[in-house]
Amino acid sequence: MTLPLLSLLRLSPLFALCSLHVSMATDSDPLLSFLQRVQSDALRTMGPTDFDPKLYVDLPLKTNLSIAVSAFDSLPRRSGTIPISEFNKFIKEFFDEAGSDLVYAELVDFKPEPEGFLLKVENEEMRKWALEVHAIWKNLSRRVSEKVKKRPERHTLLYLPGTVIVPGSRFREVYYWDSYWVIRGLLASKMYDTAKGIVFNLISLIETYGHVLNGSRTYYTNRSQPPLLSSMVRDVYTRTGDAELLKRTLPPLLKEHSFWVSDIHQVTIQDQRGHKHFLSRYQARWYQPRPESATVDEELSLKLTPSEKDAFYHELASAAESGWDFSSRWMRNSSDLTTTATTSIIPVDLNTFIYKLELDISTFAKITGDKSTSQKFIESAKSRKVAIRSLLWNPNLGQWFDYWLDKHDAHQGVYHWNPGSQNCKIFASNFVPLWLLSHYPDSDQLIEEFDEDLTSLRKSGLIRDYGIATSLSNTGQQWDFPNGWAPLQHMIVDGLANARSKEARCLAQGIAINWIKTNFAAYKKTGSMHEKCNVETCGEFGGGGEYMPQTGFGWSNGVVLALLEEFGWPRDRDVSC
Repeated sequence: MTLPLLSLLRLSPLFALCSLHVSMATDSDPLLSFLQRVQSDALRTMGPTDFDPKLYVDLPLKTNLSIAVSAFDSLPRRSGTIPISEFNKFIKEFFDEAGSDLVYAELVDFKPEPEGFLLKVENEEMRKWALEVHAIWKNLSRRVSEKVKKRPERHTLLYLPGTVIVPGSRFREVYYWDSYWVIRGLLASKMYDTAKGIVFNLISLIETYGHVLNGSRTYYTNRSQPPLLSSMVRDVYTRTGDAELLKRTLPPLLKEHSFWVSDIHQVTIQDQRGHKHFLSRYQARWYQPRPESATVDEELSLKLTPSEKDAFYHELASAAESGWDFSSRWMRNSSDLTTTATTSIIPVDLNTFIYKLELDISTFAKITGDKSTSQKFIESAKSRKVAIRSLLWNPNLGQWFDYWLDKHDAHQGVYHWNPGSQNCKIFASNFVPLWLLSHYPDSDQLIEEFDEDLTSLRKSGLIRDYGIATSLSNTGQQWDFPNGWAPLQHMIVDGLANARSKEARCLAQGIAINWIKTNFAAYKKTGSMHEKCNVETCGEFGGGGEYMPQTGFGWSNGVVLALLEEFGWPRDRDVSC
């Protein structure tokens, strides 16, 4: 089993020396480069126990950078280590607390118990808890301080115009794909204005950078996350009927689509009949340690050559773009994170999201009267559907699989289809295409053999007592067994619930009930909502990975509220495990 990354740091024989060269994030961002120096010295000073490198690149600077750099360079160092008292004094004098450049924001559309809130939740104990989860939106609500707008060179936080909902704990900024499930929860909470504000914040990132960033920090500008903005727009429009929202968001969505089909992400694959198909992959524009985890990345790369390090850093950042950071799904050897090869994989879920993006754009364009754009994206969606079914669907196993690219199969930039290159390991992402059924049940879908896929899901081993496991491999990485994640529960359950199959809806309801119960039990035990859950044990939160388990938690709250809205909770249903 791969040890969590913090454990690797603790065990490193080189930690005592820790004179590791810090790769600067980029010469064009002097603040971030300086914060990485501070981060590296903090590790030497504080030691690896409970050390969170992200804390140091989130610190807002109080003064001009040159003054802080000069003071930092003048600090006494004993055998290369700054005394802890001197280090703490420096941090207090030159930095505000991490997260202080986000200030509390009053939610104008929040009500303690909104009219029409979760009408199908009849059980008093469950309803009381749902209202407590609903109230957490107030705790996660922020706006970016005007200080960031006035002096952006002192902050890694990016300015956003509207109210933001942060995930919680160490995540002191907006995250892209988290925001979809935050919005789903806000819609259940009848907070339509807040939901629209989140959409407009993400649009502002597209207008500035050409794509939605992984998160609203300068160190996330090199990558995105799963493209779910059109899904946010569609769900808000469905609730509000706001056609102006569609007009406002259509141009940015066209930019987003261009980003995901650009040369950075798009791959050409020729099938056995000679037909060329175009699918997309995750690929960050980054070949250095991730600033938010630089000390971790450099520690892991110690045994690699310089060129291998660059490639490794690139693959780690690309896995972070997927949102699945980290998982055996991206690794050639599931026990060795340095074998991460994200850019060599055509992912099922990413191409499902882009297919849905194309369908959404076509729908929005049709509603707003742009017939040519609507038709263009209908054709794009049809082509992608053919590509996904031709290259990722496995009729013998009844599910979709990621496809591994092999450079030996490529000629002049075109990969030649190799049926043996499908990754036939079981991941929850193999069933993400089911999610389309909750949005386009009557359209020409990827899902033509639904009964086969339902049978395959039942037999997959992913459905456990308290949710859907992310994978079947227990590697110590957080996007692996036994962890279950709210977005994966929701996508699969939402699809099954809308499949117009009594059997599928029954399965969906069973999964939803058990997921709600384990979140309820964990909340009652700890007083918090958790980022992920252990699907083997009721009330146990998940673990593994490169940071401590987090609470808050935006998408967990949103999914619980969305599932309760969909399925309700009868008065006589037990809330306990």
